[in-house]
Amino acid sequence: MADPMRIRAQAAGDKVTVRVLMSHEMETGQRKDSSGKVIPAWFIQEVTAAHNGKTVMTAHWGPSVAKNPFLQFVVKGGKAGDKITINWVDNRGDKRTDEATVS
Repeated sequence: MADPMRIRAQAAGDKVTVRVLMSHEMETGQRKDSSGKVIPAWFIQEVTAAHNGKTVMTAHWGPSVAKNPFLQFVVKGGKAGDKITINWVDNRGDKRTDEATVS
């Protein structure tokens, strides 16, 4: 399983700014190793964000997203103490879920 995501969620008024740093190699399947063999594709395919259990965002990614991707988005109607949950699934079926409390 991948390393934990670093999630920061900060409220300002009725909006919550969420910043997520995901730890993932994100291989495109186009690079070659030192012996000339193609390195197999390995990338996050779907990212889902939930605010207090309700899905607020779903993103479908492909192989061109950078290694250790960073994602930022805003959720309306949030406040300090709410829960933000981030899930991702990659093309190998690996999954990761992490949660943060809005400050």
